[in-house]
Amino acid sequence: MAALTEFVSVHLSADRPGIGTLVLSRPPTNALTRQVYREIAHAAAEVGGRDDIATVILFGGHEIFSAGDDMAQLRTLAAPEAESWLAVHREAVDAVAAIPKPTVAAITGYALGAGLGLALAADWRVSGDNVRYGATEILAGLVADGDGIARLARTVGTSRAKELLYSGRFFDAKEALALGLINEMVAPDDVYDAAAAWAGRFVDGPRDALAAAKAGVDAAFELPAADTT
Repeated sequence: MAALTEFVSVHLSADRPGIGTLVLSRPPTNALTRQVYREIAHAAAEVGGRDDIATVILFGGHEIFSAGDDMAQLRTLAAPEAESWLAVHREAVDAVAAIPKPTVAAITGYALGAGLGLALAADWRVSGDNVRYGATEILAGLVADGDGIARLARTVGTSRAKELLYSGRFFDAKEALALGLINEMVAPDDVYDAAAAWAGRFVDGPRDALAAAKAGVDAAFELPAADTT
């Protein structure tokens, strides 16, 4: 049996106390599988419960955030196994969204399909200016998870979300910034440091109040989202 932390790990640097980094490492594209999703959920629970971690960075490394689901593996699954895949996918992304601390996705290379959905589960997103994005599931004859669709629609508006989902097209970081999918765009080599700078603002903040503020905003968006187009 594969080790629980084969592809996902949690790091805390002495240079940045209080900032935990949840690192996804499944070269070459950080493609997501049932095992990876389970590890993400486990790591999200870990960072959420650790007293030495005040804020969290989601990071896929300096080359790529995630190209989405491992389609070659997904296509080999029978229907019950595919349902299991969808279930652990939801659990993982929901676990990231539920981390009771400020979270920031440090995005490099590509954030496609389920990888984009994972990034949207963070509170803030910092992107390299060369990153390519796409809600690409439709290109494989699939549809994004319902919660992922909701997060996309709440971020960019329903009409724009539909266009992205219908087309599955790739778009660049500049468009992602204009759409509000990302919050900061920096040089590729500066992505992690910029994410750490954002996270560092909250290391000494009132943790209970920050958790309550996050929960309050998330609870508000459990209501039907208005069309912001």
